[in-house]
Amino acid sequence: MCRGRPGRNNHPRVAGLTIRTTILKALVTGSTGFIGSNLCRSLLTAGFKVRAFHRPDSSLMLLEDLPVEHASGDITQPETILNAMREVDFVFHTAARLGRPVVVEDLYKVNVLGTRYLLEAAMQSNVKRVIHTSTTAALGVPRRISHRQDNHLLMNENNTWNFPARWWPYGHSKYRAELEVQNAVARGLDAVIVNPSLVIGAGDINRIGGETIIHAAQNLLFAAPAGGLNIVHIDDLVDGHLKAVEFGRRGERYILGGENMTHLAYLNLLSRVVGVRAPRFTVPDWFLKSLASPIEVLAKIIPLPIGGDLPRKSGFFFYYSTAKAKEDIQFLNQRTTYKAVQEAYNWYCDHQII
Repeated sequence: MCRGRPGRNNHPRVAGLTIRTTILKALVTGSTGFIGSNLCRSLLTAGFKVRAFHRPDSSLMLLEDLPVEHASGDITQPETILNAMREVDFVFHTAARLGRPVVVEDLYKVNVLGTRYLLEAAMQSNVKRVIHTSTTAALGVPRRISHRQDNHLLMNENNTWNFPARWWPYGHSKYRAELEVQNAVARGLDAVIVNPSLVIGAGDINRIGGETIIHAAQNLLFAAPAGGLNIVHIDDLVDGHLKAVEFGRRGERYILGGENMTHLAYLNLLSRVVGVRAPRFTVPDWFLKSLASPIEVLAKIIPLPIGGDLPRKSGFFFYYSTAKAKEDIQFLNQRTTYKAVQEAYNWYCDHQII
């Protein structure tokens, strides 16, 4: 049950983007989702005209109070993308397939083929720049040094895919999408890649990062998996997108992350926010990994909330460096994980999801 808490300003301050003589127009794919809708809001605040690209049957809840121009279509239908890109200066490609259940064919169709179609349309339309929203998952898994949480190398933009594709099809599909971007850059397109870590904050309507917060509110967190993760506040992430337009170097990728912490520390933080008892121990990674194959077999028979990819990633510390983004594009991960979780929890309460 949701507890009383202070209100939240739903119109975050946006990184300044200088618009001098003309009003620029931005196309946002995936505009009805968590990242896309927050990006639409921030672009409007920065003085852009915004065209929101989405499927005809998408819920417009997160866009209903925004003065955006709507463009109906599908990222896997090239003719609809090209039509939506008319008279557009910048393209923010946030559309992607993720979540459960995982249909591998759909992942590659949307994330790889859809990205290829979008890049082709951008080249035909002579847009000034494409900002491609990838993910830190496209960097693969970290090299394990030891089981000590304080003895791990931070992953950076030089890391590349190093994990069996069948064990993490989402991450592999996003890695393949990045290859599409690099191919387009080699052909002359001005594009920049941003790699968010786990994004938390208000408006996560599809519960991608927020599912664990909901589980915490339902008092379903009994133990933590081994390993660690990195969390970025949605407002910092959106600021990073806008700074990538101004300062990003063509063809480069930038990690947009926040705090590195163990899974146990994160679940304890969630428990404090929602007011439930915190989990007290960590499940060994060898035990969770032993469940991966049985889960994959069972998932073919009945729907499951997790897939085999999650236990296979147990024990890895997905810790990231944002040094390159700070130096090149003045990215600031200034908002805390606690603030991100609190605002996400408040939003779920306000919308009666919890």
